[in-house]
Amino acid sequence: METTPLREQLGDDLLQPARIYSSVEEVLATTPFIDVHTHLFPPTFGGLGLWGIDELLTYHYLEAELFRSSSIAPEHYWESSKRQQADEIWRVLFVENSPVSEATRGVIAVLNAFDLPTDSSDLEEARSFFRAQRVESHVLNVLRMAGMSSVVMTNDPLHPEEARAWMNIPNGTPEFLAALRLDRILCGWSEHWQRLVEQGYSVDAAASGRSVAEVRRFLADWYERMRPVYMAVSLTDAFQFPEESVQGKLLSEAVLPSCQEFDLPLSLMIGVRRQVNPRIRLAGDAVGKADMRALESICRAYPNNRFLVSVLSRENQHELCVYARKFGNLMPFGCWWFLNNPSIVEEITRERIELLGTSFIPQHSDARVLEQVLYKWRNTRATMSGILANSYRLLARDGRSVTRQMIQRDVNRLFRGNFEKWTNRAA
Repeated sequence: METTPLREQLGDDLLQPARIYSSVEEVLATTPFIDVHTHLFPPTFGGLGLWGIDELLTYHYLEAELFRSSSIAPEHYWESSKRQQADEIWRVLFVENSPVSEATRGVIAVLNAFDLPTDSSDLEEARSFFRAQRVESHVLNVLRMAGMSSVVMTNDPLHPEEARAWMNIPNGTPEFLAALRLDRILCGWSEHWQRLVEQGYSVDAAASGRSVAEVRRFLADWYERMRPVYMAVSLTDAFQFPEESVQGKLLSEAVLPSCQEFDLPLSLMIGVRRQVNPRIRLAGDAVGKADMRALESICRAYPNNRFLVSVLSRENQHELCVYARKFGNLMPFGCWWFLNNPSIVEEITRERIELLGTSFIPQHSDARVLEQVLYKWRNTRATMSGILANSYRLLARDGRSVTRQMIQRDVNRLFRGNFEKWTNRAA
């Protein structure tokens, strides 16, 4: 039986080595990405959606830098207004010091994207610009500028303000996809089980009796309301599975069966150490090396469930790749939180390509403030240009032709197709 030559399948636009980088760069620049994990919201969610210069400057990455470069006490900082906090961070990190860190350069890149001054002594022009924006059009413009077709939110049905928002939203927003977040159920049951009771579910502090069945009913109801593309939970470096605990019970008896029932992946983000310095609040979380045998156990015990997995520790990255080679129900994604720096992203992504080819999701923004997607995705495209171009040069050196169509196919898979297939959204 005759087969169609690969060159005919992919097209005949063969690239010389000197043209590979520019072709990769162009494909990355013109391909709309899906941002598979953010903390963003559409305008219909009101004040839950963060945007503008004051929110950019009071992001917890910059707060952590402020406390290193200033003598201001955290307690005094928290007593200040948002505007005062932003002014302090701008003065210390951008006027008195050079903004060379990844987080501070990101703010500079956002200002530059809107043709705003990047070296001003104050924030008045930037504030005037953002005050003049109509949020509905501004959101769509930022997504367009960042090259995004859609973003996945983080949606907590036990957050009172968000729960009310969901009750009052008549229709979804196509650019914003839902993800059903489970942290308060799986990691904070003792503090939050009564919120399920308030919503009409018969659960108790020990998760006994009808609690498992009621949690499943809760998840079913919120699945119908949100239509999430996956369920998700952020876990500490101490995560174990299986485990004799309320967390282990609810995960194995409620969450995983519900994911299988609704054919949803479960996103596991593993490795945070909560509040090692509570004085600096959200900036006080740290990172720990997790026991990856827990991931091995869950993938093996639930072969019919699909898992999106990101690990926070650099030391866990190789193990994650190896497990992805062993378990077809595991999809590594992104370089999360403390790993989202170009030098580390490059290392991790090269390792994943070498071990997994294009069968992973390279990045997500984890953006909490809308305009952060501008610099986060610009940086990702710049880093990926070098990584992919080098991979194709090596491929050409080893005797395989490289075409623009091949590059487009691979970029589509990495930044769209793998996620669409994993979440059953592929056309």
